[in-house]
Amino acid sequence: MSQMPQPTALSRCPSCEEPLEEGDRFCGACGYDLSVVPAPPEDTPTLTMNGTRTPAPRSAEPAGAWPTAAPASAASAAAPLHVPADIPGTDSGGSDLSEPADPHLAPAPAPDESRGVRLDRPADSTGAGAEADYHLAAPEPVDPRTAGPLAPPAGTRVCVACRAGTVDSDGYCEHCGHAQPRERDHVEQESGTIAAVSDRGLRHHRNEDAFTVSQAALADGTPAAIAIVCDGVSSATRPDEASLAAARAANETLLDALPHGTHPQQAMHDAIMAASYAVNALAVEPETAQEHSPHQNAPACTLVGAIVAAGLLVVGWVGDSRAYWVPADRSAPPARLTEDDSWAAQMVAAGLMGQAEAYADERAHAITGWLGADAYELEPHTASFKPDRPGVVVVCTDGLWNYAEAAEEMAEVVPPEAANRPLHAAQVLVGHALDGGGHDNVTVAVLPFPAAPQGAGSA
Repeated sequence: MSQMPQPTALSRCPSCEEPLEEGDRFCGACGYDLSVVPAPPEDTPTLTMNGTRTPAPRSAEPAGAWPTAAPASAASAAAPLHVPADIPGTDSGGSDLSEPADPHLAPAPAPDESRGVRLDRPADSTGAGAEADYHLAAPEPVDPRTAGPLAPPAGTRVCVACRAGTVDSDGYCEHCGHAQPRERDHVEQESGTIAAVSDRGLRHHRNEDAFTVSQAALADGTPAAIAIVCDGVSSATRPDEASLAAARAANETLLDALPHGTHPQQAMHDAIMAASYAVNALAVEPETAQEHSPHQNAPACTLVGAIVAAGLLVVGWVGDSRAYWVPADRSAPPARLTEDDSWAAQMVAAGLMGQAEAYADERAHAITGWLGADAYELEPHTASFKPDRPGVVVVCTDGLWNYAEAAEEMAEVVPPEAANRPLHAAQVLVGHALDGGGHDNVTVAVLPFPAAPQGAGSA
């Protein structure tokens, strides 16, 4: 709170040295305001922390006294002005306040233990007294370039981007927020001498393709190689679930039917029907689901499959996924083994448009046949072939054949050693699609013909 100025008890005026009377607030000679003069402090010694007395001030003038002013008359001159810097004094270390504080203006005084703060310590067992210093061990610095990340708990997924954060249940890093690759973004699988590769591509946010490759045996023990490739219809709801359900259902049906003596072509037909039932079952949703999204189509996908067994090549399909025959002798002609269920194929079959013109149309990939609850009457396509020479069967989605549509174009990108290295061949074909732009999901399976004996591995 504010306080009123109090009169000071001085015997003489600090400015002109004129005698003062008790109770004067101004000097009668020079008019000096006596209320701004603080009372002189009592002369008490200053002790350092070690108990020694502070050395006497450098000046003989008592500490706290004002400088002596030159005599002046009230009529000839105004009262002199004094600033706090004119008052001599010492700081807590005993240094003269009149010395400049800027180290660039004056050299620092030599260290004097009697001025500074010193902590007295008793002598230790080694005989060292107060001169001994306490040494504190500094923490070892951590180099971020060499320090390894802390090991996460067992079973915890680590972010593929920052390699530090853990991945939450939604597939995002809890540290940097990076979306993690899904399990189906890139899949490679070998089964005996057949192999398949599936990739999300460069434009889609998820992989809606699915495949299965497996080995079976006919009733007489003849080995059989099986490949199923499905492509989810992006305009439908949950296309990734549809393709996966169809591929698994078809594969399980074939593995069960072939050992029981079912003809491969009939087994393929039955497998496509089983895949259709599996996809239809996905459309059974709670009543509230249709209320929230009444305009969504039921889950849907396309399917193409191949069986190589006993010198026979069987293919089956619904939609626009394809199968190609590429002979080992590249001087022999390759062939496309399937016909698309698509708008472009219908235009060509009806003679309304040429093939080049039809597939250049923006409606070319509109499919007319698919697996799903809202599909038209299902008509599985199956065909049997008996090639007279060795080669490979390429089973793929349109994510590949968009970049190698004609059979001759497909044969050019299939590696010559594909029959001996099917996984490598599938990788090369997927790479060809990605190099071409990767606008769609890409899935391809490679089956050597004839089928190798069971247990034989790929070279």
